[in-house]
Amino acid sequence: MHKDFLSIHNITTYEFHELMDLTQGIKEHPDKYAKKLKGQILAMIFEKPSLRTRMTFEVGMLGLGGKAIYLSPNEIQLGKRETVEDVAHNLERWVDGIMLRTFGHDNAVRMAKAARIPVINALTDLSHPCQGMADFFTLREKKGGLSKVKLAYVGDGNNVCHSLMLAAAKAGTAMAVAAPKGFEPNAEMVRFAREDGKETGFTLLITDDAREAVRGADAIYTDVWASMGQEQEKEARAKIFAPYQVNLELMAAAKPDAIFMHCLPAHREEEVATAVLDSSRSVVFDQAENRMHFQKAIMLELMGKKH
Repeated sequence: MHKDFLSIHNITTYEFHELMDLTQGIKEHPDKYAKKLKGQILAMIFEKPSLRTRMTFEVGMLGLGGKAIYLSPNEIQLGKRETVEDVAHNLERWVDGIMLRTFGHDNAVRMAKAARIPVINALTDLSHPCQGMADFFTLREKKGGLSKVKLAYVGDGNNVCHSLMLAAAKAGTAMAVAAPKGFEPNAEMVRFAREDGKETGFTLLITDDAREAVRGADAIYTDVWASMGQEQEKEARAKIFAPYQVNLELMAAAKPDAIFMHCLPAHREEEVATAVLDSSRSVVFDQAENRMHFQKAIMLELMGKKH
């Protein structure tokens, strides 16, 4: 693998499946890995707050025998108090790995280029690779495989959608994205996904029709309509996205045993009806748990080799 984990596009199909298997091994036998990163420290840079990202990385690092140090937005201020490169050169002298949750994807790219230690993208405006990998691990758990299932994503073509497309391409999973016109996924991310999926049997449909997207789906996924940094657009987006709410009626248009997925936090009665979120078909908390197991796998893969 590369020194860093910035995008699912950057790993091979073989590495994708290898990480899935490692995640499963860690989840089933956590004690076997309890001291694998003993004595190592992860610096966690947060420019955006998060319950799941902080807890899953910090608890995951503790579970591998290492430690994690939280750095709040006020302590770092990337590009304001210091350049991204200067922050990287400082941190590489003290810690063994960097986790970065930021706005611009360029911050993650620059950090990885400058630092001699591994950098993990814990979210940028362009991609959310740890989420995408954990979600596909969850999909594999629930459906017994990935190459014969269909995932429908309904809503904003955002960073989560991008990472899901790239994961689907590596897995050979059929995917459909339903987004309002003007809110489709990034064209370059679509191109990357189509390139990555040429040899895996991956298919991708992009439409503005939610019912068309979920037809025959094994899983329906949605995310908030306004991500962090888009709060001022919340009211306008709510009107545009109203027809894309995942409710019982939309779930009924998918397969009878289709599961519901969401990266959380969820805005009940906006992008998802409470009746769906709290139903037995919802696997959202399994996804949240699996973030920790996958992140243990990627930290072990990158930091366990002591670059």
